[in-house]
Amino acid sequence: MPDTPHVLAEGVERFRRGVFPARADLFTRLATTHRPATLFIGCSDARVVPELITQSEPGELFVIRTAGNLVPAHAPGADGVAASIEYAVAVLGVGDIVVCGHSACGAMTALAERHDLSAAPAVAAWLRHADAAPAHSDTADLAALVRGNVRAQLANLATHPSVARAVAGQRLTLHGWVYDIPTGAVEDVTP
Repeated sequence: MPDTPHVLAEGVERFRRGVFPARADLFTRLATTHRPATLFIGCSDARVVPELITQSEPGELFVIRTAGNLVPAHAPGADGVAASIEYAVAVLGVGDIVVCGHSACGAMTALAERHDLSAAPAVAAWLRHADAAPAHSDTADLAALVRGNVRAQLANLATHPSVARAVAGQRLTLHGWVYDIPTGAVEDVTP
């Protein structure tokens, strides 16, 4: 098994020596400017890299990654996902929000196959945010569950006051995508 801290440190060094100098003007501008056009809400799955999939430059996406690309419906109280959504919409003024699900999603597989998550109670509690997605009982329906979950998370997203105001004022558009890992295809599943 590779020495992870060493591998990461080597990556940082390659960035500092090769990538950063070649893009110094961009990073100088980004040091004082933060105006992403899009909030991208995706899964925390390591195989789903928003900037790679969309071929976005640094500074173009404001990214939230959660297990199952879940967005809790608005509720009173402190919540990191809600605070990030509110910041992106009300402060940064993003014009688009993408909720992106993906094939072979572990969170959706756990729901579809009704995995016993008693040893992972925080995961089990978190997956309750997918309750509005269609209930399916086997992996044959996994693709439909992934699509339904994206649509359910768009509905949850619309309950956030900053989102609702911006959509009503036609300053914000919501999009639902599903990324297929083996083909690289992205399907628009916006209702």
